[in-house]
Amino acid sequence: MESQKEKQLKFDISYMKMAHIWADNSHCIRKKVGALIVKNDVLISDGFNGTLSGTPNCCEDDSGETKWDVIHAEENAILKLARTNNSSDGATLYITLSPCRNCSKLILSARIKRVVFNKSHSDSSGLDFLRSNGVIVDQIKIT
Repeated sequence: MESQKEKQLKFDISYMKMAHIWADNSHCIRKKVGALIVKNDVLISDGFNGTLSGTPNCCEDDSGETKWDVIHAEENAILKLARTNNSSDGATLYITLSPCRNCSKLILSARIKRVVFNKSHSDSSGLDFLRSNGVIVDQIKIT
């Protein structure tokens, strides 16, 4: 019989695969990032990194750097959720790239209790911030 921990890992891997599929919707060239917010085993929001709605889908400047106004995947998922009657209080965020410092503040403010990520961001201060504030952080590497 499958243990609760094994069952959770199975779902974590499935949601992470879905986040990768969602990342494919991004028009960004340098990084394609996808995010899902799941609460009580129900997908309640999703997002991917990209430009503001109604603006050109060009994420990088002429030197190949990400433009300052690109919205991160987790920001898009949290903003999308804010337009619904759902609450992220106690939810899990699945994201293909660990959150930056600014997004970590939003995650904590949204009362997301757990973050599951695939690849690590070059700056780990966002994860450190989340951990120091009681958010469970797990890495699940998938290809």
